[in-house]
Amino acid sequence: MARKYGPKAEKKIGKVMREFKEGKLHSGSKNGPKVKSRKQAIAIGISEAERAGARVPKRKPTATRAKRKTTRKSS
Repeated sequence: MARKYGPKAEKKIGKVMREFKEGKLHSGSKNGPKVKSRKQAIAIGISEAERAGARVPKRKPTATRAKRKTTRKSS
């Protein structure tokens, strides 16, 4: 099975997760509120890896509100 993230991205995400576990991860800047959710910590790690130029899979497109509304009406 292929790796989901490149080695550089995995390193960056790992660093962010260690910060989260130590309670030192903040959303936004260092003055922002502490991150309490594991999912949010992973999202921060992925976005930091993207900014650093690491290989990260593209985000899945979400359906727009109008699209969901028309789909619901037709069913």
